[in-house]
Amino acid sequence: MRILILNGPNLNRLGLRKPEIYGSKTMAQILLEIQRDLPELYLTYYQSNHEGDLIDQIQAFDGDGIVLNAGGYSHTSVALRDAVEECEKPVVEVHISDITQREPFRQVSLLTDVCAHSIIGKGTKGYEEAVTYLIAAVGR
Repeated sequence: MRILILNGPNLNRLGLRKPEIYGSKTMAQILLEIQRDLPELYLTYYQSNHEGDLIDQIQAFDGDGIVLNAGGYSHTSVALRDAVEECEKPVVEVHISDITQREPFRQVSLLTDVCAHSIIGKGTKGYEEAVTYLIAAVGR
């Protein structure tokens, strides 16, 4: 099974930026844990601070499913929403923090209704939960 984990803006700073909100693990540590727990998976990881790059990755992906933490673009990007809606693969939205308990402008995600599933507020464990969801959904 091939899964793309796609992170949006500022998530290159995971483990360093606001650890009280986003935790102290780096994305490299998170990916190692997922690969250790699910060694049969082929994971691809991509992060960009640029909206168009994220859209390009979604449009070009030819695997089984996508885990998407769009960061701030979750709340602002109609273009990213359109790419997810058009994607023929299941996309699972991940938010490390509980956006429903954050600032008002973070409480609405434009992606939720076009994603197969959303995982919100589970910390960095949300990535592995999203991968596990995709395994069950795709059935491979």
